[in-house]
Amino acid sequence: MKNETDETDQRLDELKQTVRSVLDQARRLGASQAAASSSFDSGLSVTVRMRDVETLEYHRDQGLGVTVFFGQRKGSASSTDFSAAAVSETVQKACSLARYAAEDECAGLADAERMAVEIPDLDLWHPWSLDPAQAIELATCCEAAALDVDPRITNSEGATVNTQQGMRVYGNSHGFLEGYRETSHSLSCAVVAAENGQMERDYEYSVARAPGDLIDGQAIGREAAERTVRRLGSVKLDTRSTAVLYPARLARALFGHFIGAISGGSLYRKATFLLDSIDTPVFSDLVTIEERPHLPGGLASAPYDNEGVATADRKLVDRGVLKGYVLGSYYARKLGMATTGNAGGIHNLVVSNTGHSPEELLRTLDTGFLATELMGHGLNAVTGDYSMGAAGFWVENGAVQFPVNEVTIAGNLKDMYRNIVAVGTDTDIRGGIRTGSVLVEGMTLAGN
Repeated sequence: MKNETDETDQRLDELKQTVRSVLDQARRLGASQAAASSSFDSGLSVTVRMRDVETLEYHRDQGLGVTVFFGQRKGSASSTDFSAAAVSETVQKACSLARYAAEDECAGLADAERMAVEIPDLDLWHPWSLDPAQAIELATCCEAAALDVDPRITNSEGATVNTQQGMRVYGNSHGFLEGYRETSHSLSCAVVAAENGQMERDYEYSVARAPGDLIDGQAIGREAAERTVRRLGSVKLDTRSTAVLYPARLARALFGHFIGAISGGSLYRKATFLLDSIDTPVFSDLVTIEERPHLPGGLASAPYDNEGVATADRKLVDRGVLKGYVLGSYYARKLGMATTGNAGGIHNLVVSNTGHSPEELLRTLDTGFLATELMGHGLNAVTGDYSMGAAGFWVENGAVQFPVNEVTIAGNLKDMYRNIVAVGTDTDIRGGIRTGSVLVEGMTLAGN
């Protein structure tokens, strides 16, 4: 392990040296400002399907991005070649483009005083010394557990084990130059069941920074199979108005749409249903949403954003009221505002819960639709109109009655957010948005 640590430290130093070289060359070529990012990733991925190895892949990738400014004129170039000649050519290309670019009064680096000063250790580095034989065995056992659950499991989309580690370095002409290491590991399984001419599929997965935090592979396989079998015998419902319960792994998409609606590009283009919504209620007053960039081991944790701006905890929504946008420096300037440290995206969105367990959510739903799968991309970001193909279960008296497929969930996000009546305690942490299951009233379920 010590040799591996020494090797990664050396690699990180090399990435920093590359960025330092870029900044020096850009200055010599007359750039008034410059920034560069470099990265290196390596990993192993194995997929086993129907008890045989389908794919075995090992990858090593690296990249360099260069951005220069000549006053308010911007040029960018990139390369995967880190040789001195290639780096020099990349800087020259960026400078050449900038000289011919149109001026943009909002172009430039983020303000120097916003650069991160302290770089906390966020516990993102947990390498997994997994060799191909071990990965194959893990994937095989995961899929076998699924295939053996029920004779109606007739096919498989496979079980996949993936492990990767990488490092990121960013520097700019403000004197900022930092980097950090991170790992990500996952295990997933998807299978197909058939009965009476009907076929259904479902899946389960686990993802974590540390391999020890992954769910047991056989448990993942069994859960994938049990989810799939429960969907057999699905029927189509008549069109109706009903409440919809989004389980945690689907509910994060609701909040993903929200982030898109309050992001700088959408706001500047006026292509959002949440335009001019600061300090107004956009959610039910039961909902509070925080950004928590420094959660130890968080899948979206980061000490600084893509412009070197320090990340920090903040409330985006306080008891339903929108308190802030999601901005990098460019669109912040376009809007006459300040960056929120979100160049590159959000860092661990955490949605509050209302204390309801999954069983209590079903009882609160009483009669309605429990979604288990969403299909399509039926969202109008300008109006908030929402329409998604769906499958799931019909619930009566707080108990699941039968599986449902080929229906459409429809509504408008402005109404849906205000009609959230409960958020579960079953928080799903397998992504950058952490939320429990969400119960929404007043939806249209379109079927026959």
